Amino acid sequence: MGHITLPRRMFLWCMASIYLFAFVSLYVQIPGLYGNDGLLPARWQLRYSGKPLWEQFLSSPTLLWMAPRLGLDTHTAMELLCLIGAALSLAAVLVDALRDSIVFLCLWVLYMSLYQVGQVFLYFQWDSLLLETGFLCILVAPLTLIRGSRGVREHDGVTFWLARWLLFRLMFASGVVKLTSRCPTWWGLTALTYHYETQCIPTPLAWFAQQLPVWWQKLSVVGTFVIEIAVPFLFFSPLRRLRLGAFYLQVLLQVLIILSGNYNFFNLLTLALCLSLLDDQHVHFWLGKAQKNNNNNNNESRLWSWLCYLVELAVWSLIVFGMIVCFDLQVDVGKKSVSSRTVFTSHQFNQFLKRVTIPSIWMGVLSLTWEIITSMFRCACIQGFLRRFWGSMQWTIFAAAAAAMFTISLVPFTYVEYDSNASLWPGVRRAYEVVDRYQLVNSYGLFRRMTGVGGRPEVVIEGSNDRVTWTEIEFMYKPGNLSAPPAVVTPHQPRLDWQMWFAALGSYTQAPWFTSLMYRLLQGKRDVIELIQSDVTQYPFHQEPPTYLRAHRYKYWFTEPKADGSYPERWWRRVYVEEFYPTVQLGDSFLDSMLLQYGLKDKSAPRRLSNATVPRAVRWVRSQVRGVPAPLLIWSLFACSASLCLLRVLQNNKKPRESEKALVEEKPTMTASDHAKSAADGSSDITGQPDEPQEEEEEEEGSEDNEGQVEKDTVGDEEEEEEEEDAEEDERERDDDSLRKRK
Repeated sequence: MGHITLPRRMFLWCMASIYLFAFVSLYVQIPGLYGNDGLLPARWQLRYSGKPLWEQFLSSPTLLWMAPRLGLDTHTAMELLCLIGAALSLAAVLVDALRDSIVFLCLWVLYMSLYQVGQVFLYFQWDSLLLETGFLCILVAPLTLIRGSRGVREHDGVTFWLARWLLFRLMFASGVVKLTSRCPTWWGLTALTYHYETQCIPTPLAWFAQQLPVWWQKLSVVGTFVIEIAVPFLFFSPLRRLRLGAFYLQVLLQVLIILSGNYNFFNLLTLALCLSLLDDQHVHFWLGKAQKNNNNNNNESRLWSWLCYLVELAVWSLIVFGMIVCFDLQVDVGKKSVSSRTVFTSHQFNQFLKRVTIPSIWMGVLSLTWEIITSMFRCACIQGFLRRFWGSMQWTIFAAAAAAMFTISLVPFTYVEYDSNASLWPGVRRAYEVVDRYQLVNSYGLFRRMTGVGGRPEVVIEGSNDRVTWTEIEFMYKPGNLSAPPAVVTPHQPRLDWQMWFAALGSYTQAPWFTSLMYRLLQGKRDVIELIQSDVTQYPFHQEPPTYLRAHRYKYWFTEPKADGSYPERWWRRVYVEEFYPTVQLGDSFLDSMLLQYGLKDKSAPRRLSNATVPRAVRWVRSQVRGVPAPLLIWSLFACSASLCLLRVLQNNKKPRESEKALVEEKPTMTASDHAKSAADGSSDITGQPDEPQEEEEEEEGSEDNEGQVEKDTVGDEEEEEEEEDAEEDERERDDDSLRKRK
């Protein structure tokens, strides 16, 4: 694999942005979810037993244990951690030097601290994925703040490889669990005929996707299986174009998911992991600065190139052939459709898993070993004893860390196949159990079963003051109002709306927090109301809390186009199913018994608000953002930071051009032949500076570079090469002309 300097920098920039999304999205919801008057107060999760602080950290690794020592209550401490995390991630987006290993360690610790008390509202797979990927960033990111340089390190390929292995585990497991769950919709290839309208928070484009013909939906399921199960094995291919093809297929899948559903930062996180499949050469190709190869290809190189083409063609042909055979794809020209069905059985697929799981582990072992060995040889080629010794020490530490991360990841990876998991060495399993609480490695498997086959279940809460006239309480994002279009909230995750979707799949006894929601709405707690409507005036009982509350379950479906092809007036249609939660009021015996049963009654009085500087500053920030919709806040911060980054890129690109123009004005008599001779001698480049490799220049002057900006890193060298090539070509043309005249 080629140099991965640029993809690694892009990956770290993307991770800083995703951390920004995660912290800001969670921050705006903390009062309603975890505040003293929230649904699940976080202070109930921290039982101060008088044990030493270190023992408390071991029992639950969170910085919130230090809140009382700082004079903060748990609610204020959570907001403070979110604000620090958002500020750090925003700074990392803007300043390349802050995309540092220490900064990413701080971000990981902050999010882990919040995760430990997040309870059901933070127990999503993307929260675990963010923690695992965030920990990898600690290994991938440079130590800019200590070393003062962001230069290329010899072990970067080893640590960055872990992101590729995580991407493989994520995609392969997500594809496998769809079939091992024996869900009839996945086996019947009809899952997508239900998915678009039954997913948690669909987008407006989901309505149009739902109208696609059934044959296309089934073919899309086949494509999903191929992209998630077969294509990930190409991540470790020694042939570069196979990896690039796998990259674009993964990007295609993630973009389609983003367009049709609101999955917060999950798909963005997956796209960031996909950058591990790229190299510098392909990023240069994106920028239109692909390097030109002036060397004449000999017969041996041409033969090797053709051989690679044949192997790549054979691989893609094998994938297409396997897709046709396994799913019996047949083209019906008369109906202009493609029929498909699953040919293999569940037993055959389980046998396939048994044959593939262990070899895939060995494939990972060989790929990681190759990266470790190549980086070791790069360390051995470093000039200077001290630099070689320091590089070898780094290589030893990070190679051991990568091998350890890979080893413990085998436990959650082999969950997809029981026999493979049972055959693991017991020591590996014990090592995994030691670090399990820190979410360093996790198991994944998205969309295991398709819900809502008979219609999308939805819980609708109604309030009344006289028990005669009932008013529906409409949420900002989840479906409710039949005429309201689906929302677009990515990368924000409204966690209450998500849990309302899960609650509708079962009974209220399976969602204890729902009783707390009814209780807080009867009390009229503003923090909880803002989870439903950020603009409190849109809440139907904003002036006076309802006296009675109840909840019903409905079945929702997308509407269909009219017979004449025009669009309907409503987005949804629904039918009543049953009562979900009985009518309750404050002081109701049923409500009190449910609160006591689930431990939702206030067990102790909250700490009195402190008037110290830090708590007052935290409350001031809250007052400034209160009422602002979370997606607007997130995109405003990101748009401003991205604009500043773009301006810096344009400014940095302008400087080399101005210096080049000034040099031309100073030396007007310098001819093209002089340029060519100077370039051939290697004594100086077009700016008169010594011509050194990019890696050595970064080691010496890395602190002055702009790490996150691709154009600045490459524009000087590319323009220099183009100028030298043009000069050499002019020189050759003049020589040819003179030779022809002599003849």
